[in-house]
Amino acid sequence: MTANTNGLQLAEASWLSAIRRYFIYSAIGHLLWESAHIPLYTIWVEGSWSEIAFAVVHCTGGDLLIAMSTLLLSLFIVGGQAWPTTRAGAVILLAVVLGVSYTVFSEWLNIVIRAARAYRDIMPVVPVLDAGLTPLLQWMVVPSVAYLLAIRLPLSQLFSGGRK
Repeated sequence: MTANTNGLQLAEASWLSAIRRYFIYSAIGHLLWESAHIPLYTIWVEGSWSEIAFAVVHCTGGDLLIAMSTLLLSLFIVGGQAWPTTRAGAVILLAVVLGVSYTVFSEWLNIVIRAARAYRDIMPVVPVLDAGLTPLLQWMVVPSVAYLLAIRLPLSQLFSGGRK
């Protein structure tokens, strides 16, 4: 095996490991977030404990699908061949923008159009978007933290183009 082949294998292991770690950290983060903010939805006072548990698991599963879809789409659009050591900042920035955009659409669709769920009066709502604050914050915080933990790249190098 040549040094070039070893380097390629290391790069492949690096990106695959980063994606796997991102999945795990996202799962933990979204499960914790869903559990913490479900009292802001009417199911908390109107649903049974089994319905609440199902909603948390169901929403966490959906969050994972969104998280992985936005990450992979971001990698496809702005990722580089040496990711995560290069273009890491561009990838997470786009992934967060896509996640927040989808959340605004999903909250509108499920709260306003379908009435599949509802906010309680204690849910802070962003006026212009008419979306709950906690779902928006979720899609800013959880992917960002999961991504930073997954790529293991110092913050100072996130937008610099690589490890030093």
